[in-house]
Amino acid sequence: MATLVKRGISVLHKLQANRLFIYSFHRSSMSTFLIEDQKYSWLKDLGLQKDNLGVFNGQWMGSGEITTSTCPTNNQAIANVTQGSSSDYEKTIEACKRAWNVWADVPAPQRGEIVRQVGDALRKKKKLLGMLESLEMGKILPEGEGEVQEYIDICDYAVGLSRMFSGKVIPSERPGHLLLENWNPVGVVGVITAFNFPSAPYGWNAAIAMVCGNVMLWKGAPSTPLTSIAVTKVMESVLTENNLPGAVASMICGGADIGTLLAKDKRVDLLSFTGSIPAGHKVSMMVHERFGKCILELGGNNAILVLDDANVEMVVRAALFACVGTTGQRCTTTRRLILHEKLYDEIVEKLKKAYSRVPIGDPMEPGVLYGPMHSKQGVTQYTECIEEIKKAGGLIECGGKVIERSGNFVEPTLVTGLSHDSPLVHKETFAPITYILKTKNLEEAIAWNNEVDQGLSSSLFTNDIKNVYKWIGPKGSDCGIINVNIPTSGAEIGGAFGGEKHTGGGRESGSDAWKQYMRRATCTFNCSTDLPLAQGIKFE
Repeated sequence: MATLVKRGISVLHKLQANRLFIYSFHRSSMSTFLIEDQKYSWLKDLGLQKDNLGVFNGQWMGSGEITTSTCPTNNQAIANVTQGSSSDYEKTIEACKRAWNVWADVPAPQRGEIVRQVGDALRKKKKLLGMLESLEMGKILPEGEGEVQEYIDICDYAVGLSRMFSGKVIPSERPGHLLLENWNPVGVVGVITAFNFPSAPYGWNAAIAMVCGNVMLWKGAPSTPLTSIAVTKVMESVLTENNLPGAVASMICGGADIGTLLAKDKRVDLLSFTGSIPAGHKVSMMVHERFGKCILELGGNNAILVLDDANVEMVVRAALFACVGTTGQRCTTTRRLILHEKLYDEIVEKLKKAYSRVPIGDPMEPGVLYGPMHSKQGVTQYTECIEEIKKAGGLIECGGKVIERSGNFVEPTLVTGLSHDSPLVHKETFAPITYILKTKNLEEAIAWNNEVDQGLSSSLFTNDIKNVYKWIGPKGSDCGIINVNIPTSGAEIGGAFGGEKHTGGGRESGSDAWKQYMRRATCTFNCSTDLPLAQGIKFE
């Protein structure tokens, strides 16, 4: 009997030990989420939790795959998100259509008031949202907050626009007739954004499209879902306060499957896509197959051209930000430096010194100017490109290595020794790798600038107004953004943003980009009792 009792106690102890191990393991696994670390408790002030629903259409839901958002600085899990399924998508697009019936009847200035409130709500969360972008995307804090500010700025712009949509009254050739243009919203605007700017491009679209009378359906990048959720919660709060349907600002987290649904769906009246050229080409084909409308914001192979009269100090400062900022992961990042032969050696040496002094580290830490690549895939693309450069005879002037530390860190890299028409130079590698080329004159530099497939951003450094005239004229840069004495990156919201050729031809943000979110109707009114035909045609 005593033996049985001892065996029973032993079994009980083992069971208790197993339970303790399981409990400890569970606690340990849960503590691996940064959101449960006291250091990151501020994430909860954005409405985020360890487990988040990734679909909003007036209600929060999600029945798709569970994905984990990861911090690129240390590759630790931040929080989980339940993505949307095809069923969730169907519920959301139907909710969008119903919401449009309400939103389209709201007068444009009142829609502008709602967008103004969105801007104010974003102001209150600017610091937190900037911190989230730094944590989830990997950009430094000033850039994270700057991106949120860009969303705020376009809200302010859209408020004024809501009272200024300009149609035309056109002289009619027929007596007693009135000829004019009328602009109406297209309906549902789908927006697919990329990881490198997880909020601002949506803001460019949403602020303008909403004052135009459209409703939104947003799919952010699969690797930055928490930013999508946090921004949508801000918009939800404003819509709820004003007793408007939440589906006016719908959002669905997901991958290529959800993107394909958006591209192929006739109920999506306009689709804005930001991403790579290959992905954008696929999206464009799917949208045009159904005779839909799309705005494409794709890749760039941007160049800074430096003539022999340029201010060298300005060039070095500008190039440093344009090449190194956001760890080379902007669509407007400078990929090519085309330097006049007289200044080539001086600028290369000064750039190498500047690169060696760039503070690298946790992007959330003050003073850091260069953080991690967003993903391990980005690191792989970087290392593969470096090997190809070496095989092609390129010289690594500085950088070229993966940094041995936790996270996805690589060295910012300058490359010389490759020709202007090298396949590597013509290829956009989304990493901090810049090719330096030596040129003889402006005409040659312009030809090299224009010979790549992409046509997003370009910049010329010179102090001669004659050079500026050539640069911005018909035989100058063929890009959508043509700068003088400033970097290729850092566009303002007041101008239309976008590029030509393989960059996609789309325009978003300021200027008259609002016209893409509306359909134009030419209206003729007969205010007489006669029926004259145009062109003097008689049909009697």
